[in-house]
Amino acid sequence: MKAKNFTKKQVIGFYRKMLLIRRFEEKAGQLYGMGLICGFCHLSIGQEAVAVGAQAASKSGDAFITSYRDHGLMLACGSDPNVVMAELAGKEMGCSKGKGGSMHIFDIEKNFFGGHGIVGAQVPIGTGIAFANKYKKKDNVVFTYFGDGAANQGQVYESFNMAALWKLPVVYIIENNGYAMGTSVKRSTLVTELYRKGEGFGIPGKQVDGMDFFSVYKEASEAAKYVRSGKGPILLETKTYRYRGHSMSDPATYRSKEEVEDVKQNHDPISTLKKYMVDNKIASEEECKAIDKEVRDLMKKSGDFAENSKEPNVNELYTDIYKSVNR
Repeated sequence: MKAKNFTKKQVIGFYRKMLLIRRFEEKAGQLYGMGLICGFCHLSIGQEAVAVGAQAASKSGDAFITSYRDHGLMLACGSDPNVVMAELAGKEMGCSKGKGGSMHIFDIEKNFFGGHGIVGAQVPIGTGIAFANKYKKKDNVVFTYFGDGAANQGQVYESFNMAALWKLPVVYIIENNGYAMGTSVKRSTLVTELYRKGEGFGIPGKQVDGMDFFSVYKEASEAAKYVRSGKGPILLETKTYRYRGHSMSDPATYRSKEEVEDVKQNHDPISTLKKYMVDNKIASEEECKAIDKEVRDLMKKSGDFAENSKEPNVNELYTDIYKSVNR
């Protein structure tokens, strides 16, 4: 399929968005090392095509929800990187006013419903949003992301059963980066073809090259069309890869440097899209360099914005936490 369905401007836009995610995550890693970002921080470097490809296949009103590896998808949905970075730094100007941090970020205006720290917790929530869409007769789908580690959680299968039974408009997307927290799929799952996980509930599945933007876009588009037609949920297993550890505290010694370098050199989603653009005269090397410089400058501003933003007021601790009920 490649770019025939897109204008040059659109393809360059997808490239820029993937590069934005990459540079944002690199900056977040840098700020974490400096102590500006504390707590947990899970980077999605290497997985950019899964976020941008599916988002490109969505339409206005469609919703997105994911796990704690969430910055990339949020940026793909169009959130302001300044506000996201400020949230990671726990600042007042953050999207959750500094109380969510890296793992619990939201942007309801962009139909991004989080960022969830409990493994697999977002799957029933995403299924619930799909139920609301069907109940309200909305022609919208919910792209519900979870990882290969969450694919063995009980609440995932309860959600599958309900979604299939009620034919809910939800596209389940497994980001299979091969290692969950640090255990390979082969050591944790008997059936390693994760797209088959929904077969017992009558949910069709498909395996996707998650390192290629066009492959993700194509399969996500077809999946959304299937779901929108009222046939019920569908499952996409995107085979992807993360270059960093599970979190900032993970040295990732469970895999070889040669394995990581092979993916970086031969399967990197951004390099692949850039090569396609240059080979097909969509953008030149010089234009790609200019985009990279623009994005790097933007990330410096985001880092400065986060660093210079105010700490939350102590009174903010209890706002949006409890609801007052008059009895």
